[in-house]
Amino acid sequence: MNKSPAIRNTCPARRRKRPRSEIARLLWLVAPFAGWMALAILLGTATVGSGIGLMAAAAWIIATAGSPALHPSIADLQVAIVGVRFFGIARGVLRYLERYISHQVTFRLLARLRVWFYEAIEPLAPARLIQYRSGDLLARVVADIETLQNFYVRVIAPPVVAVLVGALMWIFMRGFDGRLALVFLFFFSAAGVGAPLLTRLLSRQAGRHWVKTRAELNVTLVDGIQGVADLVSLGQEAAWLVRMQAQGRELAGAQARLAWVGGLHSALGGLLTSVAALAVLVVAIPLVNAAQIQGVNLAVLVLAAIASFEAVLTLPLAAQYLDSTLESAQRLFEIADTPVLIHEGHEGTPKIGRLQVRHLKFRYGPDEQFALGDINFDLPQGGQLAIVGPSGAGKSTLVNLLLRFWDYEEGVIELGGRDLRDYDPDDVRHLMGVVSQSTYLFNATVRDNLLIAKPNATLAELEQAAQRAQIHSFIQSLPEGYDTWIGEQGLRLSGGERQRLAIARALLKDAPILMLDEAAANLDPVTEREVMQSIRELMRGRTTLISTHRLVGLEDADEILVLQSGRVVERGRHARLIEANGVYRRMWDLQNQVLDTA
Repeated sequence: MNKSPAIRNTCPARRRKRPRSEIARLLWLVAPFAGWMALAILLGTATVGSGIGLMAAAAWIIATAGSPALHPSIADLQVAIVGVRFFGIARGVLRYLERYISHQVTFRLLARLRVWFYEAIEPLAPARLIQYRSGDLLARVVADIETLQNFYVRVIAPPVVAVLVGALMWIFMRGFDGRLALVFLFFFSAAGVGAPLLTRLLSRQAGRHWVKTRAELNVTLVDGIQGVADLVSLGQEAAWLVRMQAQGRELAGAQARLAWVGGLHSALGGLLTSVAALAVLVVAIPLVNAAQIQGVNLAVLVLAAIASFEAVLTLPLAAQYLDSTLESAQRLFEIADTPVLIHEGHEGTPKIGRLQVRHLKFRYGPDEQFALGDINFDLPQGGQLAIVGPSGAGKSTLVNLLLRFWDYEEGVIELGGRDLRDYDPDDVRHLMGVVSQSTYLFNATVRDNLLIAKPNATLAELEQAAQRAQIHSFIQSLPEGYDTWIGEQGLRLSGGERQRLAIARALLKDAPILMLDEAAANLDPVTEREVMQSIRELMRGRTTLISTHRLVGLEDADEILVLQSGRVVERGRHARLIEANGVYRRMWDLQNQVLDTA
């Protein structure tokens, strides 16, 4: 058994030791933006402080100017008047700067999270991602990452701002009397700690349920849209609609519960603010009567206390979103933490040469049967090898191993005299061009789909590849030529046109090794012959491995391997296998019988 010790690890987030809890890991992800977050927190604190200063200065002016006993001059009020103007202007400017910076940080964080998540899942494809439905992956990439903005906007900054404002107000109140500071701190803590804890307790299940139901509904919507033609043809569109409606009502119920909790904490915050003002007033009045505090400061203390509660009124909302945020984070980390199955080599660029497979065995899981068992072949540079057999024989599995989508357990695959696992998977794939039965075409222009193979290709190179693939004339007949959009998965094109476009892409890549995985399957005989002509052009001068259950165009293959249940049951050239009157001959006769009947 051959094994490579290094595990493929392309995601930077995996190279350093990470904290385990979701909250700690989210904080770890925001670490590069710590300076900007600190600036946003300071601006938020200054904004609330300006509001407190504005209310306090205005209260002092009104109380002093309205007192018949004081008869203050305009000079005595001038400093406070300037303070009102300053705090009023500063509050607006600081609030704008705080919102601007915090949202800029949030948007950059979300962009970084999307890149981080893609980098985390890219090495997992396709081996680890086949268990996830496309709608679920879409929900994680889009909705779950969007949900994380609640953590950075509502969970990190507001509590720190509240602590700083609470400390400043404690010092301010204690400057008048320690009992005022204690009363203020009690109600401030109740609004900043008690109300959020109560809110989280009431919304915990609803928040997590909301995330899960949203993901399920997203899966149903994506599946319904992608399979709408089949649903309509089978008469199941009404049943699918009922399913979506049921999930929609369930999601609406979770949102209604969260909205009810949101209304409760808003009311509770207003109540605590009013009670705190009343309590400060109750404690301060005896101090005024005892001449320990000037009467004009009574309004200052009450209004300053009311203004300071701006810092804690958003905390229950943060607690409400915390569980939905943690659920979204858990769904992201669930995939990002999946171990990568592909071993990573460090031998540099693979050598182009003979492709040898010796005693190759592979299975998809430790408890599953071997999909391939004791496969051996030798494909010289520039040679042609065909792998044939019925569906499920292991043909595509072998192609996936050669492309390093999976790594094998036993045996060896050598390219140019070295084990394939000694090379980086991306370097191996760079040497291989693939035309498969289900080549993915993006919802973009013809030009964009071709440029995926060679991003810097010129128009002349695109046209040359299309001409060799016998699709250039068709492209020119399209309304906008190479700039024509081909629709989702290229559905505006016929099956033959999609395959020829895939062949043109492979020609443009110009890789020395060519993999043809059922490249002409599911095509009518006429289109199949046309596509095979393009494939022969593509095969010229390249090391070619053909995987197919259609015994068409195999007469020139240097060797044909016949697979059944993952094992080679026959091998040889086309003529010898026909004469042997074995499995290959029976497949050949059956295929010709079907064609004659058609």
